[in-house]
Amino acid sequence: MSERTLEIIGGNLPELLGYNNENLKAIKSLFPKVKIVSRGNLLKIYGEPEILDEFERKLNLFLEYLDIHNKLTPEIIERIVLSDEKDLKNFLSTDDIVVHGVEGRLIKPRTPNQLKIVQSVAKNDMVFVIGPAGTGKTYISVALAVRALKNKEVKRIILTRPAVEAGENLGFLPGDMKEKLDPYMQPLYDALFDMIPASKLHDFIERNIIQIAPLAFMRGRTLDNAFVILDEAQNTTRNQMKMFLTRMGINAKFIITGDPSQVDLKGNGRSGLADAISLLKNIPGVDIIRLQDTDVVRHPLVKKIIEVYKQQENQNKKQ
Repeated sequence: MSERTLEIIGGNLPELLGYNNENLKAIKSLFPKVKIVSRGNLLKIYGEPEILDEFERKLNLFLEYLDIHNKLTPEIIERIVLSDEKDLKNFLSTDDIVVHGVEGRLIKPRTPNQLKIVQSVAKNDMVFVIGPAGTGKTYISVALAVRALKNKEVKRIILTRPAVEAGENLGFLPGDMKEKLDPYMQPLYDALFDMIPASKLHDFIERNIIQIAPLAFMRGRTLDNAFVILDEAQNTTRNQMKMFLTRMGINAKFIITGDPSQVDLKGNGRSGLADAISLLKNIPGVDIIRLQDTDVVRHPLVKKIIEVYKQQENQNKKQ
């Protein structure tokens, strides 16, 4: 067993260890064969040389992330340890900021696969983004749309999702049409309010520069000079998906997001998302980005919940 002493300069050791040593506990769980002792601004580490080499590489990435973001969490530590190092180097770069949000918030990819979304949209006009809940599919897509609008690359943003819970028939809900639709569109509003000041956002909506509408309202339209996002696409039928995809006009960008494991369609109809991915996967200009459980950026419990459900589904399939 080898011993090494690592000096943590710049007063970063408390932030590295985390509140109540929560980061240190996460590091120890991910490197069970490394003994770690903290003393002053020094870390003493004990283990086999090859394992200590890997530990030092990851430690440098923890510190690099901390320098950029001024924070480090157990979730980020886990993501750094489990992800490909080359992707993480890109992820740690400050060049990938998507948009400056409200109050100076810097909105950028938080995982390597989110970074792939940004890179893919730059190269392709139609991108499918699929993955489990909490992976930032909608959020990063809306950020890309806002950036395109700010850069005058498009003239409008169009956000849509199928109102499956109400069967596209919202008449029984109280209020005018906007009040009927808002509960289904709220995740899109939530993302926009992070990126555009409220007064300006309301102005954009009133002038139809930003349009938020259920999928049924897309029929018969041609969407030119627009950044268009179809959210919750797993709840489209084959015909709805075909209708939406053929709305694409000149100078348009389309992002289609969805979670294939959360289909709410009635009956045994095939999801339009699965159908479209199968049909279009080999067409130039169309790309498919698949996010994984490791991309979950919500509360750490979300990742554990997804894992438990996936295990049960796998067991049911075997039975």
